[in-house]
Amino acid sequence: MNSTVVLNKKNYNLFNKKLCLLLFGMLFFLKASAQDFIVNKCIVDIYISENGYFDVVENYDITFTAHKHGIYRVIKTNYDLLTQDGTQEKRKIKIRKIDVPNHNFEADFDFIQKISDNLQIKIGDKNKTIIGPQHYEIKYRVYNAFLFEESQIRFYWNIKSDVWYTVFERIDFNIHLPENVDVGLDNIFVYTGFSGETNESKEYDINYEDGVFKARSLPRFKSYTGQNVTVLLNLPLGSVKEIKPWWPFWTDYGWTLILGALLVLFYLVWNKYGKDDRVVPTTSYFPPSGMDPAMAGFLIDDTEDTQDLISLIPYWGSRGLIAMEQIPKKGWFGKEDTKLTRLRPLPDGAPDYEQKIFTGLFGSASGSSKKEVLISSLKDTFYTKMTSAKALLKVKAQVYYDPQAKKMQTRTIIGTLLIGLFLFFTFLITWGLFAALAVIPVAIFLLFMTVHMVKKNAKGNAAFSELKGFRNFIKIAEENKLKMLLHDSPSYFETTMGYALAFGLFDQWAKKFEALNLQPPSWYTSSTGAFTMHNFSRSFSDSIATAKSTMVSSPSSSSSGGGGSSGGGFGGGGGGSW
Repeated sequence: MNSTVVLNKKNYNLFNKKLCLLLFGMLFFLKASAQDFIVNKCIVDIYISENGYFDVVENYDITFTAHKHGIYRVIKTNYDLLTQDGTQEKRKIKIRKIDVPNHNFEADFDFIQKISDNLQIKIGDKNKTIIGPQHYEIKYRVYNAFLFEESQIRFYWNIKSDVWYTVFERIDFNIHLPENVDVGLDNIFVYTGFSGETNESKEYDINYEDGVFKARSLPRFKSYTGQNVTVLLNLPLGSVKEIKPWWPFWTDYGWTLILGALLVLFYLVWNKYGKDDRVVPTTSYFPPSGMDPAMAGFLIDDTEDTQDLISLIPYWGSRGLIAMEQIPKKGWFGKEDTKLTRLRPLPDGAPDYEQKIFTGLFGSASGSSKKEVLISSLKDTFYTKMTSAKALLKVKAQVYYDPQAKKMQTRTIIGTLLIGLFLFFTFLITWGLFAALAVIPVAIFLLFMTVHMVKKNAKGNAAFSELKGFRNFIKIAEENKLKMLLHDSPSYFETTMGYALAFGLFDQWAKKFEALNLQPPSWYTSSTGAFTMHNFSRSFSDSIATAKSTMVSSPSSSSSGGGGSSGGGFGGGGGGSW
C-alpha cells in the first residue's frame, strides 16, 4: 500500500512539472507573439457594391506596452479554392485604393502584389516611436473575392486572420448590403477559433437592420494568435455583378499574343530593310574577277568566319606566295604539325585584312628571303590577329551592302533591348513571373537574328549572283566539264580550291578531281606515302583543321577560391517588432 502511495506521489509531481513547463511555454509564446501591443477593440465595416467589389474600413484601438514605430497589416491575396464540381481553382484577389488616414504608411506596389501571395501595409514612422493607446484606420477596396455559384453568391471573408501576432479583446463588424438587396439572418454565418473549425461561433450577437448586418462580440470573447474570425454571407443571384474578363484567353495568356506580334513586327522590318533582293544564280565556273576567297566567303553568308580567312592560305599558295608542308609527328608522344614558308611578299594593294593575316604569320619583312612559321607556334597568340582581320574584312565588305540596312540594324538592336525591358516589367505586373521570363529567350533570339538584318546593294547582288552560281557548280560539277576546264586551265583546281574551302565544300570539290589523274598542287608537300590527289585532300584537310583551331585558340583564364564569401549563402534574414 505504501509503495503505491509513493508511486502515485511521484506521478503527481511529474505531472505538476510537465504542467508548469506547458503553462510557462504558453505564456512565453503569447508574450513573444504579442509583439508588445494588444488590440483593445477592432471594428470592421464592409460595404458591398453591386458592381462586383467591396470596400473595407478597419478601425483598431491599440495599446502599445513598449516603444514601437507602428503596426503592419498583411492580407493574403493568393488562394486555392475547391469548386462545386470538385476541381481546384487558383484565385488571386486584387487590393486597391489603400489608405491609412492621419498616418504614414507604405503598401506594396501593384507588381509586387502580382508576384506575391500577400499584400503588406506598413504603418508608422521609422524616425519616431510611440507607446500607449493609439488608433488606426485602414481602408482598401477588394476585387475578385466573391464566389459565384449556381444558386447563390457567397461573400466569404476573414474579419481577423490567424497571423495577427497579438490578442484581440473585442472584434465587431458590420456588413452593408447593396441597395434593394434584402437577406435574412439565416444567410449569415460566423466562425471563430483555429483554422478548419466548422461549427458556428457562439461568441457573437448578430442583428440585421436597414440593409446592414451588425455583429457584436460577447464580453467573454478573446481571439489569440492562430485564431480566426470569419464571416460567410449568402447573397441572392444578381445582387452583385460578376466581373469577367472580356476575353478570358487574354487575361491568362495575352502575353503570348504580344510576343507573337513582336516576332511578326521583327519579320516585317527584316523583310523591308534586311532581306536581300531575290537573286538568280548566274551559271559560273569561276569566282568573280578580282575577289579573293575571304571576301567570297563573307558575301555568301554575310558573316566573317574563321574559315573565310583561312581560305587565304591556298589562295596564296596558288599565286606562288607561300609553300605549305605537313610535318609528321616524331616519337610516341609527338604531334603532326604544318609549316608555312613565305616565298614572296604580298603584292601592293592587297586588302588590309589580307595584310593583317600575312604579316601576322611572317612579320612585316619584305624581299624574296624565305621565312618559316610552324602552325603550332601560333597557339594562344594568333587569335588577336584573327579577330582584327575579321573586323577589317567586315568593314571592307560594306561596299556591297545597303547603308540604310545597317542603320536599321542598329535601331532594331536598341529597340529590341528597350521593348524587351518594357515588356518584362509589364508582363510581371499583368501576367506574372513566368510570362516575364518568357520575354528573355525571345529577346535573345531577336538580338541574334539582327545579325541577318543586312541587305546587299546592286553591286553586292551582282557579286552574290555569280558566287551562288559558282557554289552551285562546285556542288554539281561533272567529270567531263572539269576535264574541259583543266584542259583550258591546268591550274584550275589550285585557283579554285580556296573558294571551295571558304564555302565549306573543299572535301566535296577535291573528291571530284581524284579520278582525273591530276597532280596535287606543287606548293604543298607531305612525307606521308605516295602523294596522290586522294592523299593530298586528306592531308590538306587535316592541316587546315589544325590551323583553324590553333589560330583562334586563346589562353584560358584561371581563378582561385571556391567562389563564395562569408554571409553570402542561402538562409539568413530575420524578424521582429516594427
